[in-house]
Amino acid sequence: MAPGCRRCISCGGDPGMTRDPAPTVVILPAERAVRIDGETRQIGARAFDVLAYLNAHSGRVVTKAELLEHVWADLNVEESNLTVQIAALRKLIGARAIATVPGVGYQLTLATRPSADPAKTLPLPDKPSLAVLPFANLTGDAGKDYLVDGIVADLIVALSRIPVFFVIAASSTFTLKGRSVDLAEVGQQLGVRYVLEGSIQQAGSQLRINTQLIEAETGLMIWSNRFSGTLAEIFELQDAVTEQVAAAIEPTVIIAEQRRASAKPTSDLSAYDLCLQTLPKLHRLRDFASFVAAQTLLERALALDPGYTHAKALVCRLNVAARSERWLSVEEAASCLPLAEDVVTDHRNDAMALAFAGIAIAFLGKQQQRGVHILRQAYALNPNSSHVLYASGWAHSYVGDEVTAVDHFNRSLRINPLDPMIGHIRCGLGGALLALGRTEESVATLEKAMVEAPEYTASWMGLAIGYWELGRVEEARRFGQKLLAREPGMTISTTIRDSPYLAPGMLGMTERGLRGSGIPE
Repeated sequence: MAPGCRRCISCGGDPGMTRDPAPTVVILPAERAVRIDGETRQIGARAFDVLAYLNAHSGRVVTKAELLEHVWADLNVEESNLTVQIAALRKLIGARAIATVPGVGYQLTLATRPSADPAKTLPLPDKPSLAVLPFANLTGDAGKDYLVDGIVADLIVALSRIPVFFVIAASSTFTLKGRSVDLAEVGQQLGVRYVLEGSIQQAGSQLRINTQLIEAETGLMIWSNRFSGTLAEIFELQDAVTEQVAAAIEPTVIIAEQRRASAKPTSDLSAYDLCLQTLPKLHRLRDFASFVAAQTLLERALALDPGYTHAKALVCRLNVAARSERWLSVEEAASCLPLAEDVVTDHRNDAMALAFAGIAIAFLGKQQQRGVHILRQAYALNPNSSHVLYASGWAHSYVGDEVTAVDHFNRSLRINPLDPMIGHIRCGLGGALLALGRTEESVATLEKAMVEAPEYTASWMGLAIGYWELGRVEEARRFGQKLLAREPGMTISTTIRDSPYLAPGMLGMTERGLRGSGIPE
């Protein structure tokens, strides 16, 4: 191996080359970082996604098209973007760590392992804890992945409604999709006692859901079952799985509680299917084009079923995200408010729908106290939902209750430690810490959020304000320039006018920080 080469097996056994010890590389999914020979190194969000995907498929060559589709989903990007990320990774972990297969793609040749650092092991909650892993798609059609994933995501929501359970959010467990995992490590990484795994088969309109519940630490199978029915009966099948999992984990659970919380979301399976297709796009909103793609699917769903609560709630979530990224004006984003009012009026037992409607009413409708009230209703229905906690964290920040906001953001991070949108959650936490006067802690949190979500505009604004408060003028101005590049017409007066924050202290800090970072009056 030539001097400086870091992976001895890549030298092909040439005895004329000097061999250096291969580095120990540990992937840290919760931190979206890597540990190289004991030293934790932060890497860019795209580079981490590329490395994680190559590692998950390390036994084969991954095509360039596959990497572009996975990492830059719904974005039309040049192959050169991928080349840049590969070059950055090679610089970090060694030039021979990622092999190029000309005309095809790349293969990871450097051995990596998931983090098993006891210091990073999450403690078990004081209630039965569960992670539902992505089910295997045995339909014979890879195009049905979204349907399988959607069924599992709905199952997770149903289980999380049971008050005595602690359930890891879907967006965290879905990062394990396609990977061969050690259940004991999954239990440590996510901090859960039980793991539910399974598969879904389809023949025509017939569905078969195979499930097994396993104790993560011991690998002991607690329960397994097979559920069969038609696609039209999918909601009943989900209820049956939820009920039996609850009974297997906690015999004292009153199953009527689960039945009370469950509700058939729509009678139109085509509308349901369109919403399932929307979910992965919502998790990967990168630019205005990805927003439009998600918006189009939801419009089609509502055209099929104008009363579909879940679709209305997802429109609210989408518009809140689009406004926070400055893709829509306040007025454009607020077009979802009639749908939010429908949700609040007609569907008071759907925690997630109430959460998305409540944050839209608080953020876009500037009815902050009412939004908090709605989110408290959602929290009462499902205190285990990361979506409810995330939305509640923002709403409580708006009304100046930063203590509750910090608690809810931290709990959302705990329930959803591998969420692809974790940078957004951490940004909210950083903003609440800033309002509490914990400025250095806030900036450190926002800097970490920037690593996880480099293009999230709210983090840019938080850092511009935080850096100014700490006297780090040049860094504040750098983020001021980024804000103006994203929204050229941005001014201090319009930002304060449109701000959902009510506390004079937060508004004053915002005004000072924006002025100091170079935003015009």
